[in-house]
Amino acid sequence: MFNRRTILKGTAAAGAAAAAGIAPTPSMAQKADAAKRWVETEFSPSTLSKDEAMAEMQWFTDAAKPFAGLKLSCVSESLKVHDYESQVLTKAFAEITGIEVRHDIMDEGALVDKIGVEMQSGRPIYDFWMNDSDFIGTHPRYNDIVDGSLTDFMAGQGKDVTSPTLDLNDFMGLSFGTFTDGKLYQLPDQQFANLYWFRYDWFQKPELKAKFKAKYGYELGVPVNWSAYEDIADFFTNDVKEIDGQKVYGHMDYGKKDPSLGWRFTDAWLSMAGAGDRGLPNGRPVDEWGIRAENGIPVGSSVTRGGDANGPAAVYALTKYIEWLKKYAPPEAAGMDFLESGPVVGQGHIAQQIFWYSAFTDSARQPGPVMNEDGTPKWRMAPSPHGAYWKEGMKLGYQDVGCWTMLKYAPLEHVKAGWLYAQFCTSKTVSLKKALKTLHLIRESDVWHPAMTELAPKVGGLVEFYRSPARKQWTPTGVNVPDYAKMSQVWWQNIANAISGQVTPQQAMDGLARDQDAIMARLEKSGVQGKLGPKMNKEETAEYWFARAEKDGNLAPQRKLANEKPKGETVDYDALIKSWPSTPPKKA
Repeated sequence: MFNRRTILKGTAAAGAAAAAGIAPTPSMAQKADAAKRWVETEFSPSTLSKDEAMAEMQWFTDAAKPFAGLKLSCVSESLKVHDYESQVLTKAFAEITGIEVRHDIMDEGALVDKIGVEMQSGRPIYDFWMNDSDFIGTHPRYNDIVDGSLTDFMAGQGKDVTSPTLDLNDFMGLSFGTFTDGKLYQLPDQQFANLYWFRYDWFQKPELKAKFKAKYGYELGVPVNWSAYEDIADFFTNDVKEIDGQKVYGHMDYGKKDPSLGWRFTDAWLSMAGAGDRGLPNGRPVDEWGIRAENGIPVGSSVTRGGDANGPAAVYALTKYIEWLKKYAPPEAAGMDFLESGPVVGQGHIAQQIFWYSAFTDSARQPGPVMNEDGTPKWRMAPSPHGAYWKEGMKLGYQDVGCWTMLKYAPLEHVKAGWLYAQFCTSKTVSLKKALKTLHLIRESDVWHPAMTELAPKVGGLVEFYRSPARKQWTPTGVNVPDYAKMSQVWWQNIANAISGQVTPQQAMDGLARDQDAIMARLEKSGVQGKLGPKMNKEETAEYWFARAEKDGNLAPQRKLANEKPKGETVDYDALIKSWPSTPPKKA
């Protein structure tokens, strides 16, 4: 939490206002001076020229006049990018607009609970929210966005506070905040992907390369499939064993019975394995949660209802997760959560990690065993390998996209002023410097800026990934999930039972599918989501749905493969990078 800030001090008027309990606000001249100072210092470099940036800041100053002195509240999850917003951007925004924002930070689990309470009660807890685009299937169905959608708000009651330089087409994650009706419901503010992380320096060692090829018959490199990842994990754990006198492991993960264990799976682990259907940003008609939607209406997640949450691909995904955690990761990994596990690769004893969030890039850049003296990393990140059930045209990983979400429950004046802050945090004046400081990229123009090119060698492939066509296969939870807050809870509870050995992977996924279906059935019965809510399919045999998928030309649910470990396949990292674009795409 952060204390409210006094915008001005020292003037008699400010003192009198403070004594009267009224927030003092800067004069227009003071706001202009503040804008100039911020543009020339903190907000440099920018994709805008100094004059363009000053014009953009002047628009914010002018648009904020009706709200000067207003005090707002918002909240976001605990990430470095949001620390920067709450500590730095609130101060800049107050000085330039006269609007104070208390930008709280909390654990994502607590945030999801709180926004769920506001949605259910209809009473504002915060004036506006930063929550994940994973809610894109939730907000439209509950009709809880101001004016019905952000698109309608920008054209309606929010028209006078919508920046002419917002440039929505410049946002890389715009489709993730868009519902089936084509309308935007949430504005992207930060992005990070879960990618493959590996020790580039170890993979380049001639003696290790030769030893690996002699054993497996192919080159040690970035794994293209799970078979290669497993071979590499086994190789470093059981063949290499030690490097420079330190025990090394071929895999890293986390397995604590904790809500973050659910993210480990809802964050596209099943689609990486090959569950669900083809389609971007999410599979159609079956998505990576195993939920089937027909004409935009969720109809079930069990195989017997046409879903894939407990199909062979999903069971394979959970089986491999548990097997690798127990065989190839450090023993303590099973007791770690998301936040505890992320920085572990920086300790120098992990060879690779299949599911590593790029939000932890900064922790892996600290001086130590995985960094060179010149500030370049000994590691790299690359696209994740896919499982045996995966086919071309499917998504391949998860991208977390935190979005500004303007719920309709706070006073309209506060929502409109909050929308100004949301746009300020994502404006072209601000976004490049924010990206350079926090490594969260949201704008195409920032990705291709020379400052990002200069940064690239120090962040191990992050910039190259965002410049590549591969990034389009990394997407958040999609529109098939009708209630993210309720349904995300049943994942970690069922997965944890399998990790502990209380149930088999098949039983765990059967339980997950059953629990998801039960939630959707309750939503259908209540009618709370209206015509967009679930309408559950009647149950049929698994064979019925396997045959129907084959007849319809879809993938999900897939039958069990006879061989779930095809030959391993790798690619040379440097060759992969060279195959990606080095110049920005031409605009149509």
